[in-house]
Amino acid sequence: MRRTAAVLTLLLAGAAHAQTTLTVVTHDSFDVDKKLVAAFETQNNARVRFVKGGDAGDLLNRLILTRRAPIADVVYGLDNSLLARARSADVLTPYVSPRLSTVPAARRLDEAGTLNTVDYGYVALNYDRAYFQKAGLALPKTLDELATPTYAKLTVVQSPATSSPGLAFLLATVTHYGEAGAWTWWKTARTNGMKITRGWSDAYNKDFSKNGGKYPIVLSYASSPAAEVYYADGYDPKKLPQQAPTGNLLLPGSTWLQLEGVGILKGTKQPALARKFVDFMLSAPVQADIPTRMWVYPAVSSTPLDPVYTFAQVPSTANATNTVPANPQRLVDAWITQVLRAR
Repeated sequence: MRRTAAVLTLLLAGAAHAQTTLTVVTHDSFDVDKKLVAAFETQNNARVRFVKGGDAGDLLNRLILTRRAPIADVVYGLDNSLLARARSADVLTPYVSPRLSTVPAARRLDEAGTLNTVDYGYVALNYDRAYFQKAGLALPKTLDELATPTYAKLTVVQSPATSSPGLAFLLATVTHYGEAGAWTWWKTARTNGMKITRGWSDAYNKDFSKNGGKYPIVLSYASSPAAEVYYADGYDPKKLPQQAPTGNLLLPGSTWLQLEGVGILKGTKQPALARKFVDFMLSAPVQADIPTRMWVYPAVSSTPLDPVYTFAQVPSTANATNTVPANPQRLVDAWITQVLRAR
């Protein structure tokens, strides 16, 4: 009897100290210092399991398809262009982090806490300086010029149906041209050779000429030139080069302000731990880690930036917007019909 009681005591003690697992699904570009995650795990006696869910558009599609049996407790990487669809699909459970008060009101995705803003960035066209210098080719000055045979065949962008930068670019062109004009622009650019990929990673890491591809113009972020400097051999923040190997092509009507957030999935079995993880993403150490890992700006405005952000341009208000239509999915569906399936 005494032995049985002792074993039972040990089992109960082990159960009390057993780790809880929190599953966090993210887009493919998510990256946070493992030491920070380890500290969160230790503090909460938990294990965090990260699952990559593709580009943000693919990620949301996956969450919608699995909403009756959620694949995770928390999601990071949905943005302002996808928020309305996430709300409509009812895949998130609201939680307003106390730390959201440190985020300026203009950068908050949702005051109800459907998504708590973690970072923001400017979706923009980048170009490979070496390619244009070697070719002796001037840069295009307008979107109309970009759609001509000279430049369209040099350009790779992401699909609005599967990529959040691609959707941001679609919204920018619709804002600039109106719907009918945007479909004309996309069809013209595509006919003249513009490549459309599924996600950012393929476009930037495979197709962009700076990384061995054949397209010297790519849809990325206005902070991407800073990343190119940071990852160059011998980077020294005290000895910055005169310019980055890539530049921003801030054509009127081509840029978009993207706000990315973290939210709790409806149906989570770990609601308390999920809320703590949302708070964690807005903590000072994580916010300071974001700029040189995911190459976007931290949502908390007091967060310091590495000197390399000298090479990250902020588009003028005339070129950047985040006025998202009430039903952006309607525009994606129209794009699929009018552009992707058009002959």
